[in-house]
Amino acid sequence: MVKKVSKGSSARSSQTAAGASPLAGAIKDSAQQIWLAGLGAFAKAQEEGGKAFETLVKEGLSMQRKTQAVAEERLSEATSRVSSMANDLQSKAAGQWDKLESLFEERVAKALGKLGVPSARDVDALIERIDALNAQVMKMGGMGVAGTDKPARKAAAKKTPAAKKAPAKRPAAKKAAATKSA
Repeated sequence: MVKKVSKGSSARSSQTAAGASPLAGAIKDSAQQIWLAGLGAFAKAQEEGGKAFETLVKEGLSMQRKTQAVAEERLSEATSRVSSMANDLQSKAAGQWDKLESLFEERVAKALGKLGVPSARDVDALIERIDALNAQVMKMGGMGVAGTDKPARKAAAKKTPAAKKAPAKRPAAKKAAATKSA
């Protein structure tokens, strides 16, 4: 603490005589005490500053862990939302492809029908009719299709592609022969 100097009449006379030595000594003592108090505060701040720094680091780590957990949670939520949206889009796209496929099949069937190409149903109906006729021939005592005992279905399936190609070649050959002879 700062020492107070008494300002009495004897003090004034001694101040002037001694050149203010008690006041100068009191100021010097007071400045020394202030300096030592500052050094003490600095040492204490250094001591507690290290502890405060460590405390702040620990709090920072816990905060970082919390924010990472929240970020991971949000990321998983966003991932699940995006995957559900992708699944929805995929199912819609599959539905659209199915529609497009059926539309394409219908148009191809229509075009083939216009060209006179028999459909799979027509071929199946013919095979069934041939099987029925073959069965009747067998009851009458004949030999099946083309003199074999094989079912008509296999024989008809083998003959169907050749039968389609053969009529297309014959008219062209006749036309070519007719132009050569003319």
